Amino acid sequence: MFLIDKLHEAGIGVILDWVPSHFPTDEHGLGYFDGTHLYEYEDPRKGFHPDWKSLIFNFCRNEVRAFLISNALYWLDKYHIDGLRVDAVASMLYLDYSRKEGEWIPNEYGGRENLEAIGFLKEFNQTVHSYYPDVLTIAEESTSWPGVTHPIANGGLGFDMKWMMGWMHDTLSYFQTDPVYRGYHHGQLTFSLVYAFSEKFVLPLSHDEVVYGKHSLINKMPGDHWQQFANLRLLFSYMYGHPGAKLIFMGGEFAQQHEWQHDFSLDWHENQYPEHQGIQKLVGQLNQLYKQYPALYENNYSGEGFEWIEMNDQTNSVLSWMRKGKNEQDKLLFVANFTPVVRENYRIGVPKLGFYTEILNSDNLSYGGSNVLNETVLETAPIPMHGKTHSLSLTLPPLALIVLKFSHTYDWYVA
Repeated sequence: MFLIDKLHEAGIGVILDWVPSHFPTDEHGLGYFDGTHLYEYEDPRKGFHPDWKSLIFNFCRNEVRAFLISNALYWLDKYHIDGLRVDAVASMLYLDYSRKEGEWIPNEYGGRENLEAIGFLKEFNQTVHSYYPDVLTIAEESTSWPGVTHPIANGGLGFDMKWMMGWMHDTLSYFQTDPVYRGYHHGQLTFSLVYAFSEKFVLPLSHDEVVYGKHSLINKMPGDHWQQFANLRLLFSYMYGHPGAKLIFMGGEFAQQHEWQHDFSLDWHENQYPEHQGIQKLVGQLNQLYKQYPALYENNYSGEGFEWIEMNDQTNSVLSWMRKGKNEQDKLLFVANFTPVVRENYRIGVPKLGFYTEILNSDNLSYGGSNVLNETVLETAPIPMHGKTHSLSLTLPPLALIVLKFSHTYDWYVA
């Protein structure tokens, strides 16, 4: 309670990892609690997780559902938690999750959907939001189950957000590819926008990706030492420009070299080195940018907040897009170069006559970059490009992303 109060005083919200999907088989726990299968399903085809060797709550029982929902409300009421991230939701939704044929029991209609767990999740979200409407509930759901973040009245599960696991896997796979071959994998970056607004997504670079031999984020990156750090700066910048909420696991924000190990503290000593400090400074700047510009959060879950400028330049491995707020003037341009080549006079289309200013460049020297910047105010030219009436000529830094803001109209500038 003291910790959470201090975090709230510092303006930091607290989201709890809440796990109703399974529980341990330890003898001092809930398993076989009174000598019977009280909390878990009796049949191991429903009551035992083959992946985690753990037990599964019996969602048929009113008492078990009440126990779990009361537990959630307890954290919110007594500890003032700001959100609940629900673990392994996919394992709750499917009766055949990680099970072979004959190892699971179909529902009453012969299907694979766990109707009891679905009912529980809806009841959980409905109850939490009725008592605490401002609290976030977030589903770690790794499949294409429809309507996870849709209202319960419309047939959804009622969560506020869902982890965008497809984005995470595609993006990390792309970044682990040598830039020489990235042009052949361009679709791994653009595919996420096909379904980005079907749910309210969180973009997760989570703990699961930096454990068990998967390497830390910085050591997933290809190239020499400088290119690894440039790639990580590009990854974070690209993530902040992509629609959806953002999640970075601890250690990633200063490019910890080792994988995360729960028995040890983070390698804070690495932050004495300039390249690590540069990553940390960039993440701080991205957070400030995110707070400052409505284009990055007002339409985060709506197609109205995103527009491709050029999504098909796989030859140069360059992407350009626009993020838009509710106000017509709240627009930011993003241009990302996923190769270690400086691209001079790279032209992108823009909507109208005027001037643009570079407000962030992940190649800035202060972040550890090579300092290839667009330093002056950039004037648009009446050269049609990408379906727009005007265009800008840019210098694209290597393995970097730039953010541009429309500064003012030509008439205002001349006056």
